[in-house]
Amino acid sequence: MPPERRVSPSQAEKKTISGIVQVTRKGVGYMPISADAPKKKSSDDIEIFPEKLNGALNGDHVEVELLSVFPRPRGRVKKIVQRAKTRFVCTLRVVTGKHVAVADDMRFPKPIEIVNSKEDKEGTKVLVELTSFDGEKAVGKIVEVIGAAGEHRVEMNAIVLEHGFETQFPPEVLAQAQDIEKNHAKIIAGEAGKRTDFRNKLTFTIDPVDAKDFDDALSIEQIDADTYEIGVHIADASYFVRPGTALDDEAIKRGTSVYLVDATIPMLPHELSGNVCSLKADEDRLAFSAIFNITTKGEVLSRRFEKTIIRSNKRFTYEQAQEILDGKVSAPEYAPALNTLWSIAQILRKEKTNRGAIDFGDNEVRFTLDENGTPIGVVRKERIDTNLLIEEFMLLANREVAKYVSKLAEKNPEHGFVFLYRIHDDPKPDRIDELATFVRAIGYDFGQNKKKPTAKDIAKLLKDIEGTPEEHLIRTATLRSMAKAIYSTRNIGHFGLAFDYYTHFTSPIRRYPDVLVHRILASHLDGHPITRKEYISLEKMCIAASEREAKAVSAERDSIRYKQVEYLSARIGQEFDAIVSGVTDWGMYVEDKETASEGLVRMRSLEGDFFEHRPKEYAVVGQRTQKKYALGDSVRVKLVAADLAARTADFELVSA
Repeated sequence: MPPERRVSPSQAEKKTISGIVQVTRKGVGYMPISADAPKKKSSDDIEIFPEKLNGALNGDHVEVELLSVFPRPRGRVKKIVQRAKTRFVCTLRVVTGKHVAVADDMRFPKPIEIVNSKEDKEGTKVLVELTSFDGEKAVGKIVEVIGAAGEHRVEMNAIVLEHGFETQFPPEVLAQAQDIEKNHAKIIAGEAGKRTDFRNKLTFTIDPVDAKDFDDALSIEQIDADTYEIGVHIADASYFVRPGTALDDEAIKRGTSVYLVDATIPMLPHELSGNVCSLKADEDRLAFSAIFNITTKGEVLSRRFEKTIIRSNKRFTYEQAQEILDGKVSAPEYAPALNTLWSIAQILRKEKTNRGAIDFGDNEVRFTLDENGTPIGVVRKERIDTNLLIEEFMLLANREVAKYVSKLAEKNPEHGFVFLYRIHDDPKPDRIDELATFVRAIGYDFGQNKKKPTAKDIAKLLKDIEGTPEEHLIRTATLRSMAKAIYSTRNIGHFGLAFDYYTHFTSPIRRYPDVLVHRILASHLDGHPITRKEYISLEKMCIAASEREAKAVSAERDSIRYKQVEYLSARIGQEFDAIVSGVTDWGMYVEDKETASEGLVRMRSLEGDFFEHRPKEYAVVGQRTQKKYALGDSVRVKLVAADLAARTADFELVSA
């Protein structure tokens, strides 16, 4: 092996690189040589051995000194510019006779010595503020006792806290919310004469059976034989959440609600999210509405945006509304409206598909929990017609709001109007190439005759795999190949939806960007539009909101993963039908077809041959027998271990 090519001291001084370090569970750090440079492979990253991290933790912004360039770039951390976070969820343990806090994040390399705390019960989960860490000794203090490890609510709260979200609201925020709730009747009375009154029009909500807040409602009224007025009514949260208030400051900080397996950590206190803002049936509510005149052929003749007051006539679950659509339940008051809305929604959906929109489907799961929060059942969620009905009208409102404000800005460039968009960039060519190779390995023709598959090619692929055993596997791989949708003041359109203009307007109870969009739209409608000078920090808000959204999604996934492993932990020794979902040097990952629970079949457990990983074939193959287990293959597996702390499961293949 050739020796490392060292960098001289004079060269090293010039080769200090700043960036975000990612640390693996083995304690090795990796950082891109340049954030701007196209990354071709993992060996392009600077590798930093554990002893050269000098106290840097996963996600930290650091300065790295480049030490060598061959056989691969290697370096050491010279300075920690900024910690990614300083608070860690830990479990109290006894190590060599001392009580210490062991971080739940396995990438934290050392036990944390706790100072100034009387809490010493082993197995207690705590939130620790890290006060110092030099790579050898970690010191911190307990800022919150979460509870006994293993208890359902404790574990869910621990996940939320680990991702930087608070589980409680500050007293001043609660006081303000309670005051609004107390005076809500007066507020409604005061606003009634100032807003367009929709209380006499047929209006209803359609939401999941376990929904706690209702952001949106639909109204419908026939204008003539071929035209309907359809109102998309959105909770007017921005009326109550005013700039400069404690409520607004807390909403900015949270950025979004977090949805766990069985609970919601709301962006706004319950007094607002679950009451005065929520569009409950048979109660007057303030709304911000997008109102459309639409023909039975799906043609939008006109649209307007107004502050309104509404009164929902009915709260439907998706399943209840579906039963009416299917004719299983007689509801003469609502059936014509639901059927008309569904007919128009199908046309809107088809138009979107024809433009090249991608339907990524739904790979989520739903748990049945007992009284202690223990999972006793888990199934994949399925989208039904009423899900798609609501989706299409929310997309219509979001698109038209974005288009309206954008066109005003284009007509009046001298005013410097500013807006918040939801954008989705085109996928990077190398990611699409990887997806194409991946899909072909499973046996599908994807973009084989083109240099760059289009959105329509991706949409066709997802249509082709519907109902196949590998459907969820390919959908997940396709999603991972896409760029992330983010918030921005710079509009580049939305690749996945095939929209030139798009924003988030329809969920202000649970997303702060929607609150901002409401404020900006309202400012245009009242003749005093917000300009770039006034909202100079909007792009920073967009970046922060995108980051908070990513953390919320990660928390949600962790809660699902925890419950999946908990569900499996009671089923050691049972057999499952699974699909090979990943292959590595150490084994192959398999996903249970029924519950989407994933685990590892370790290479050493494969019997009858010596198996090796063949990356180009996306398979593990026996050297003597040439027995192959490839991505997408159906296999029968037995569960042999489940580790809740690590959220991992181990399987073994069952002999045919």
